Amino acid sequence: MSETVKYEQQGNIALITVNNPPVNALSASVRQGLVDAFSRADQETAIEGVVLACEGRTFIAGADISEFGKPMQSPALPEVLAALNAMQKPTVAALHGTALGGGLETALSCHYRIALTSAAVGLPEVKLGLLPGSGGTQRLPRLIGADKALDLITSGRKAKAEEAAKMGLIDRLVEDKLETNAIAYARELAESQAELRRCQDMQVDTSSLPTGYFTDYKKGLAKKMRGFEAPLACVDTVEYACTLPFEQGLEKERELFLQLMNSTQSAAQRHLFFAERKAAVVDDLPKKTATREINKVAVIGAGTMGAGIAMCFSNAGIPVVMLELKQEALDRGLTSAHSYYADRKAKGRMSPEQADQAAARITGTLSYDDLGEVDLVIEAVFESMDIKHQVFRELDRVCKPGAILSTNTSTLNVDEIAAVTKRPEDVLGLHFFSPAQVMRLLEVVRGEKTSDEVLATAMQLAGRISKVGVVSGVCDGFIGNRMLKGYSREAGALLLEGATPPQIDKVMYDFGMAMGPMTMGDLAGLDVGYRVRQERRQRGDDIPPTEGAVADRLVELGRCGQKTGKGYYRYEEGSRKPIPDPEVEEVIAKTSAELGIQHREISDNEIIERLIYPLINEAALILEEGFAQRPSDIDIVWIYGYGFPVYRGGPMFYADTVGLDKVLDSIKTYQKHYGDAWKPAPLLEKLAAEGKKFADL
Repeated sequence: MSETVKYEQQGNIALITVNNPPVNALSASVRQGLVDAFSRADQETAIEGVVLACEGRTFIAGADISEFGKPMQSPALPEVLAALNAMQKPTVAALHGTALGGGLETALSCHYRIALTSAAVGLPEVKLGLLPGSGGTQRLPRLIGADKALDLITSGRKAKAEEAAKMGLIDRLVEDKLETNAIAYARELAESQAELRRCQDMQVDTSSLPTGYFTDYKKGLAKKMRGFEAPLACVDTVEYACTLPFEQGLEKERELFLQLMNSTQSAAQRHLFFAERKAAVVDDLPKKTATREINKVAVIGAGTMGAGIAMCFSNAGIPVVMLELKQEALDRGLTSAHSYYADRKAKGRMSPEQADQAAARITGTLSYDDLGEVDLVIEAVFESMDIKHQVFRELDRVCKPGAILSTNTSTLNVDEIAAVTKRPEDVLGLHFFSPAQVMRLLEVVRGEKTSDEVLATAMQLAGRISKVGVVSGVCDGFIGNRMLKGYSREAGALLLEGATPPQIDKVMYDFGMAMGPMTMGDLAGLDVGYRVRQERRQRGDDIPPTEGAVADRLVELGRCGQKTGKGYYRYEEGSRKPIPDPEVEEVIAKTSAELGIQHREISDNEIIERLIYPLINEAALILEEGFAQRPSDIDIVWIYGYGFPVYRGGPMFYADTVGLDKVLDSIKTYQKHYGDAWKPAPLLEKLAAEGKKFADL
């Protein structure tokens, strides 16, 4: 027996226990230990039933992620489950914690399943661009039906034990004493000579499925999971469970699993799985750095962003006070927050009690003097350095020693803001993305004097409020918005050269972006970029006449985007559907003529390169200059903050899949046509010359 699998005899029952902390993953030693234990239990005449359980906090929670991308050591999981399936004695899986992926496939290969009411089950492989590859797509539909199986498999969601029991996935629920109850259950099954209920011997009942069910299901998924390959493959495998004998279905499942495992999409999704975990690690921060308690938060500004930030903290159970200078503005912010919770309550996403408590945690004030006891302040006011200086002087005056002072600025210099306080070590940037209560990214901007303790607290806090924190250094636009400048610049330039807003948006939408740059501009408000450019001009920055030329003219015509009913597109009352507008085409044509730019035909491929390659080039500069820790952090920023397609893995992963030599060649071509805005980053040139990837850094 292996060290990770224990075999005990409890009267006439064999208790096989997995102990492979922290999540009892199906490592090679566990797989071998299980095969040996199943064989022993089947051969020992004194044994009449078997219980498979796990020590620690959970049942088997899936594959061993340290084995990803490496050759599989024998026995592979399908071999283990074949041995389990061949058992001639009733076998009970005892579930607690989360039985996920290969863990649930193992439980499905047992004859019966008992679980704590607190347990949960799921097949999350689709989130890694895969499908359950050890019989999950063949056993689950046979046990609970195709429709319920498709829901679990294509969503990758977890089902709580009570729901799973109603589906027929779990046979018995218990409140406590799982091991004792499981042994009693196995003994009961043995004594009653219960049927050895194998999923593989069952038939899927398809009588209630309408004609064309699987085709229609795929059409719905293609809209909901636009661009993803794995969910559609999952549907195919479940259909095979309905139409093929078990062994043939297994062969088809394995065939599709291997196709997905070798696909770029799955590689991208697995890359992001690890990238998200790496992002939480700050390389030069000592592991035992102390953190500060955050029990009460203040948000300065009760606008859309301020109210959204307040909701993030309230959702995590942290009381928040919003500060505004005028009662009318404060009331709008509080009404916005309370409306959000009323909507959550109405839709059943929160219980009435939860929603009311969350709303009550958000209060308001008109006086800075009421902020003396808060542990953290987040400033979310107008993007003006003068205003931010005023705010931080006041915060420095009223906040207690040790309170963390943060700014939600998206572009301004955090060190300049910190410099007006007597405690720059307590100042950093916490850049939320709109809508703050929805978007998962939090850029944690480390100032020159930000203390380790403050940074560690901020990174810990990100997880507490369900955000993915990524550390950035102080530079213009930090990571995401600094990269966005090239994207926006080229989108504007393409308009001037003859591409239309619908063409550009469609190309980027088809590439996989959540929305195209023009739709995004209308949603965010074209006046935001307009004000930033105006402020840069006032600072004396050298801004080329083409930068933002069309957007600026639209703003000057009162076309600020969705909020004014027209921007790059027009919008009908109460609708967010963009409608192409001939007036915009006239503005573009006139602006191009004024700047001496002739329109031409622009290919879809050129649009992709001109928008995506500046992201890659700027990211290489950010890495080289030390403002981002690692390429994968940049991917996380763009996936969670800017709607970059998950199945492309982020800009850096995408660059690696295209090939850095090809990316560099295109950048050099555009440099010849458009000048040094396209000057290649030295790091990109170096990696391309060495035949390396960003992943090699």
